[in-house]
Amino acid sequence: MLNEITKEAEARMKKSCDSLVEHFKKIRTGRAHPSILDSIQVSYYGSDTPLSQVANISVEDSRTLMITPWEKNIVPDVEKAIYKSDLGLNPATNGGVIRVPMPPLTEETRKGYTKQARSDAESARVSVRNVRRDANNQLKDLLKEKEISEDDDRRGQDLIQKLTDKYVAEVDSLLAKKEADLMEI
Repeated sequence: MLNEITKEAEARMKKSCDSLVEHFKKIRTGRAHPSILDSIQVSYYGSDTPLSQVANISVEDSRTLMITPWEKNIVPDVEKAIYKSDLGLNPATNGGVIRVPMPPLTEETRKGYTKQARSDAESARVSVRNVRRDANNQLKDLLKEKEISEDDDRRGQDLIQKLTDKYVAEVDSLLAKKEADLMEI
């Protein structure tokens, strides 16, 4: 029973970290990276489809993404989807190829993105701590029902605290890495 609670808690904490990684992918750094366009949906034969499923996205140089749609007739739809996204990108079409230059980040923009990254990281930390609270409450309930001993309760709380420390440290390292990327000129 103790193992089930700790495994569930660890799985939920890992999901919080994975979610943070996804949030960080949406924060644009100065360099071109295909994952920046992951959130873009293109209208393809009447249904919204992820851009990566209708086109090849590659890095042309450090500041330019090159998008090659599988079908030439969807080039305007891809271009429109990129314009509509809240990423602030301006695609340029050249025949069947769309080039997306990454504008350089100003100091103000960098600070704004860093603030957003810190906010996302704090949300992930809170999520990890909420998982710890839920797991500790489950242990207390089991102790009240006399299904586990006080020693098992203490051991379980220690295990969950170690997991919490591990995942909070992972969130901190992800944040430090993202901040370094954002501040790199």
